[in-house]
Amino acid sequence: MLPTLLSFAALFTAVFSLMMGIGLLGTHLSLRMTIEGFSTQVTGLILSGYFFGLVSGSFLCHRLIQQVGHIRSFAAFAAVTTAIVMLHGLYISAIAWGILRFLTGMATMGLYMVIESWLNECTVPEKRGRIFSIYMVLAYLGIGIGQQLLNVGDVRGQSLFFVVGLLLVLCLVPVAVTRSIHPQLPETTRFNLIALFKRAPMGMLGCLIAGLINSAFYSMGPVFGNQIGLNVSDLSWFMTATILGGILFQWPVGIIADRFDRGYVLSILEALITIISILILLSAGGPFIRLLVAMGIFGGLIFTIYPVSVARTHDLFEAKDIIPVSSALLLSYGIGASIGPIAASGFMGLSKSPYGFFIYCALVSGMFAIAGYYLRRKEKISVVPVEEHVNFRPMRSTSPVAMVIDPRVEDERSSVSRQVEKSVNPGSPSIPHLKPHLMRVSKTRKRHR
Repeated sequence: MLPTLLSFAALFTAVFSLMMGIGLLGTHLSLRMTIEGFSTQVTGLILSGYFFGLVSGSFLCHRLIQQVGHIRSFAAFAAVTTAIVMLHGLYISAIAWGILRFLTGMATMGLYMVIESWLNECTVPEKRGRIFSIYMVLAYLGIGIGQQLLNVGDVRGQSLFFVVGLLLVLCLVPVAVTRSIHPQLPETTRFNLIALFKRAPMGMLGCLIAGLINSAFYSMGPVFGNQIGLNVSDLSWFMTATILGGILFQWPVGIIADRFDRGYVLSILEALITIISILILLSAGGPFIRLLVAMGIFGGLIFTIYPVSVARTHDLFEAKDIIPVSSALLLSYGIGASIGPIAASGFMGLSKSPYGFFIYCALVSGMFAIAGYYLRRKEKISVVPVEEHVNFRPMRSTSPVAMVIDPRVEDERSSVSRQVEKSVNPGSPSIPHLKPHLMRVSKTRKRHR
């Protein structure tokens, strides 16, 4: 495993540097707009532009990468993103920053797609799970550590924009000097959202809710911290604690999701988000350490909704549908993420309190917890046996290419291959037992009859 990790050292370094820059930029802009006197609603509207850009980039960047290649595309996206970051410091304007956030989202999606297609091309199937997990952990760690870089410069000045620009330029170096072959960009297809909702309403709605809450935290969390009187150092720890909680909860929640019905797990997670949000509201003004602990739990819950929703949906589909379904789930997340900052800022404005953010989170998660109980009955397969679950993987929403890297795709493809081989040579003793993934629909329908 060590030689494999060393072969990916340059790419992982690029990921870590990129995510530190992206994490720092989002928090810095949110805090800076508050300091500059932007209203909460305007701040939310501007920051939502980034997520609109991510969704748009998932459609547009694919073609550019195919035309000019990965290294050139990565260099172009990194250069454009760096230039956009510098422009933030030159023009302090709501309209200008809204446009720049949209362009940042598009360019960042291009960077994600290049990195993830590289991982997909260069990873052998038997090691894909570990590489995928390391990639996701590094992404979260980069974002979390990026919050601490708020302390290296004056939030009111231009120095933090330079720090972000430096990190983005540095992420280009490992990719630019690599001697690896040019990977092929995997083809990603789309799945009809209406058809997906009819088949797996809980999974799709779960991804939508994850987008609504996660994007609201990244965008309005710094605004909340500033408005309750946190200094820059405390604010950086406020953000870091939430993100680290998201990392730590991935594995225990994954174990629970693998052992119990994931429909119930999703509803329970949302109910717990509602409870912790209400507890934070009730303990307003308490000790800072108590807030950090609560935010760690809050982050652990909100950042596990997306991977559990994806796993739940994959349980209900055949192997050939996994990649297009995953792309549709990512689009559902993107739609929610585009709305989240606007909606959360609206609640904060209407309540005339920074704690309106947690009112928003409590309402959104609470409605899903209730709706999930009823929606679960509408799914074509209401119960998926534990032994037929696809493997849970820690993950965050990046680009459609990440779905191709996901080792569950390879597991499903291998399952199909073994089934075909067994049908051709049913007496072969070398063929391992096949989990009946493709038979789960017919089996469940028989049970319900």
